Amino acid sequence: MKLHEYQAKEILRKYGLPVPDGFFTDSTYNVRELAGRLGGFPVVVKAQIHAGGRGKGGGVKLAFSEDEAEQQAKAILGMNLITHQTGPEGRVVKKLLVEAGCQIQRELYMGIVLDRATSKNIVMASTEGGMEIEEVAEKHPEKILKVAVDPAVGIMPYQCRQLAFGLGFPQEMIGQAVSFIARFYDLYVKEDLSMAEINPLVQTKDGKILALDAKLAYDDNAMFRHKEAVDYRDLNEEDPLEIEASKFNLNYIKLNGNIGCMVNGAGLAMATMDIIKHSGGEPANFLDVGGGASAEQIEEALKIIVADKAVKAIFINIFGGILRCDRLANGVVAAAKKIHISIPIIIRMEGTNVDEGKKILAESGLKFIIGNGMKDGAQKAVAALKG
Repeated sequence: MKLHEYQAKEILRKYGLPVPDGFFTDSTYNVRELAGRLGGFPVVVKAQIHAGGRGKGGGVKLAFSEDEAEQQAKAILGMNLITHQTGPEGRVVKKLLVEAGCQIQRELYMGIVLDRATSKNIVMASTEGGMEIEEVAEKHPEKILKVAVDPAVGIMPYQCRQLAFGLGFPQEMIGQAVSFIARFYDLYVKEDLSMAEINPLVQTKDGKILALDAKLAYDDNAMFRHKEAVDYRDLNEEDPLEIEASKFNLNYIKLNGNIGCMVNGAGLAMATMDIIKHSGGEPANFLDVGGGASAEQIEEALKIIVADKAVKAIFINIFGGILRCDRLANGVVAAAKKIHISIPIIIRMEGTNVDEGKKILAESGLKFIIGNGMKDGAQKAVAALKG
């Protein structure tokens, strides 16, 4: 679950991490008054959407007076903000963060993610703050510092010092930097985050460290431990089909292709998308119904797939284990009849009760296309688009 910047900074404050003074608003009626309370100008008016590149898209503006703060807020609130992460359709801005400006001496980067290959948390830092970390990795890989932290022992003081010195902080700021890094890691672990990023992390001209921007994302699997964070969820920032899928415990992510995918198991879902692309097609979604999907979940999964108007064919790729092939077949037949699916459905099944499943499909009176293996199924899905 992604957070807005203003929400992320609330959590940073809770862990004693310094952030600029500011306020959140979803209207412009009190922007003048509140901007005047921030202790001086300029102030920064920031669009709050779940996407990066807001500044380049016109969603971050400086204001040098109360009048200008109100003008900038009116210009940004309600705008359709297009960035490299929103896609060409953009995102409507419904929330603002207005915060105090600061005298920046240097912009840095800091982030934490899990490295699944080593089962360790990786703390990354760079002197190239303000840039996308992917761009830094491509153009200046030598400027990315990495520290691998064993979760059993946590981040060690020497690792924090290694990062602090590597970022080039002067001697008098090393203690401040070490404390910041240790608290940032503590936040990442205790909040069960899947990603934490501060970009830019700034060194001010008066020798302070500030988190000027922040992106945090909770691990959805740990939300039962963070019921207080559920209120942070902003449904306006999520795809309506993904919201609907979450109601039925379906793992769905919308993509830009035209072949809808329904699969059981995340690994098989990834392989299915790969084989579709290898066969010359484009997957329209990632959809994992899980190992024990019910008939209702199968029906809802198909409803969600066909609700995407870009989908012109459906590839169902199931390896029957807990989800038996006969149960899948019954669910697909019932759903196809109930919601009147008119686009081609290609089904590849293997595993438990596969013969019974194929018999159910054959006797259904519906025109399913049967794939003899995953590659054959993907090729038939691509061919169905042309036919």
